Amino acid sequence: MEPSPRSHFYAIAALLVFAGLSFYKTSSFISGPMAIAEFGGVSLNIEYATTSAALELGLGGRTRIPDDYGMLFVFPRDDKYGFWMKDMLVPIDIFWINAQGHVVFIAQNVATSTYPSIFYPTIPARYVLETTAGFARVHGIATGTPLQLKYFPSVTE
Repeated sequence: MEPSPRSHFYAIAALLVFAGLSFYKTSSFISGPMAIAEFGGVSLNIEYATTSAALELGLGGRTRIPDDYGMLFVFPRDDKYGFWMKDMLVPIDIFWINAQGHVVFIAQNVATSTYPSIFYPTIPARYVLETTAGFARVHGIATGTPLQLKYFPSVTE
């Protein structure tokens, strides 16, 4: 017995709904420009936070951070930028990185319950990278580890 045109319609409709949900789920996770970096010997998908809105929101509201993903916060000059866990739903590792692309300070396994505490580096940095919690431990990231990008974006005030 051959399927009816009506069953074809429902199959196609279901496929379109599934595809739409998959696209929505993916596109809602990644909201900014992306690049590929090497960090601690692994490939990392980097999303840049360069606008005021992106710098303020960061990874807030996300229910999951993939193991191969990081958000790089780009600042106009070196400073001791503070980070907190406002609106964060998952724990993270936070890496402060100098203008040459090397880690200068790390806050590991920062829990969502630490809000409203603010985490600061001990020395100025130009960039801050957030990854899934445990990334530093699993990949042996320490002070001095380079984040290797084709280019580090810049912003002006």
